[in-house]
Amino acid sequence: MAKRVLIVTYYWPPAGGPGVQRWLKFVKYLPEHDIEPIVYCPSNANYPIIDKSLKAEIPENISILKQPIKEPYKLANLFSKQTKTISKGIIKEKDKQSLPERLMLFIRGNFFIPDARKQWVKPSTNFLTTYIQDFNIDTVITTGPPHSLHLIGLKIKQKLEVNWIADFRDPWTTIGYHKQLKLTNFAKKQHKQLESKVLNQADQIVVTSPSTKTEFEAITNKPITVITNGYDQEKVEVNNLDEKFTLSHIGSLLSKRNPEILWQALSEIINNNDDFKRCFQLNLVGEVGEDIINSLGKYNLIDYLNKTGYVSHNEAVKFQKKSQVLLLIEINSEDTKAIIPGKLFEYMVSNRPILAIGPKGADISKLITETNTGKFFNYSEYDALKSEILNMFEAYQNKTLNVNAIGLQKYSRKALTKQLVDLINNL
Repeated sequence: MAKRVLIVTYYWPPAGGPGVQRWLKFVKYLPEHDIEPIVYCPSNANYPIIDKSLKAEIPENISILKQPIKEPYKLANLFSKQTKTISKGIIKEKDKQSLPERLMLFIRGNFFIPDARKQWVKPSTNFLTTYIQDFNIDTVITTGPPHSLHLIGLKIKQKLEVNWIADFRDPWTTIGYHKQLKLTNFAKKQHKQLESKVLNQADQIVVTSPSTKTEFEAITNKPITVITNGYDQEKVEVNNLDEKFTLSHIGSLLSKRNPEILWQALSEIINNNDDFKRCFQLNLVGEVGEDIINSLGKYNLIDYLNKTGYVSHNEAVKFQKKSQVLLLIEINSEDTKAIIPGKLFEYMVSNRPILAIGPKGADISKLITETNTGKFFNYSEYDALKSEILNMFEAYQNKTLNVNAIGLQKYSRKALTKQLVDLINNL
C-alpha cells in the first residue's frame, strides 16, 4: 500500500513563479516511488502572479484539498495600488516610499507575524487534524514561505503522532526583505521564537542551499538536508538563437537587486565599441522595479531595453533557450549568499552561458563553477566583469558562444524527488 503524504502549500496553480514549481514537480514524480501525495492549498488565494499554463502540469488522479483563506492583501488592494507590488516583493528604497507605503510595511511586519497568511493557520489545523486521522496520513510536509504554513505543521505535530518535514525554500529571519518591514524589537523576537519552535519540533528540515543549512544548524540539532530546486525536461523547442547579442534576465528584477556595476560596464562598452552598440539588446522578462528602470536611464540603456513583463513558464523557457547570454543577479548582501534562485537550474540546462553577479561567497557561484555553465562575479570585480562581457561578445561574433555543462543530472526533478523519497521512507 502506498504511503500517504500530505503537502501543505500556499502556492499551487494557477499561481505563477518559481515557488509553485518545486512542489508541483515533486507531486508529479512521487507516485513513481509508491508514495501518494495529497495537496492542501487555499481555495481563494490572492496570488501576485498568475500562470494558468501550469494547471496542465498537475498530474491526473492527485487528491487536492482546498479550504478558504482570509487574505488581508485583498482588502488593502482596495485602498492602494502599491499593495500589489509589495505582495510581489517589489519594495522601493526607504527614501522613495510614500507615507501609505511605509505604513503598510509597518503593519505587515508587526501585525502579521510571521506573515499575512497567519489567519489560515487555525482553520487549517482544525480541518487537517481530522483529515489526517480519517485517512491514515503517514507524513505531513509544510513548505514556506509563507512561513506561517510551518505553524500548521507545528500545531498538527503537537496534536498527533505524525511525521513532519518542514521545507524551507528561503530562510526565515535572515531573508533580505525582513529588514524592509520596519520590525520592532518585539516583532523580531517573535519571529525568532517561532523559527526556533519549527526547527526544533519538525522531524526533518529540508533547505534549498548549503548556507541555509549552516545557518539552521546553529539553531537546531534536528536533521537538515539540502534538496535544491531543479530542472525538468521541458518540451519547448527553439530553432534559432537571437540574431542580436541578447543579455536576458528571466524573472522578477526587484529594486534592491539593481546591478549598477553591470549597467556601467554595458554603457562604457557601448560608448567605445560600435559593433557592440549595433548588436546589443537587454531583455528583462518579468516584474521590474522602478529603480532598475531609473538606473537604465541614468546609464543611457533604455534604447537597448526589451521589457516584456511576466510571461508564462513555457514562454520563459523559450527566452532562456534563444538568448545569447542569461543574466542571474543577486543582491549584494550577506543575507543573500544562501539564495539559489529556481531559475538557475533551468538556465543550466538551456545550453546558454550564464553571467551571474552576486555577493562574494554566494552558493550560486559554487554551482555555476561546478557545472561549468557560466561565470560569476561579485560586486567588486568591475574590470573582470567588463572583460567577460567583451569575451562573450567576441565569441558571439565568431559564432562560438556556447556552453559545455557537466554534472547536471543530479539536479533533475526526478533525481531530487528520489532524495525526498529517501527522507520520507527513513522517518
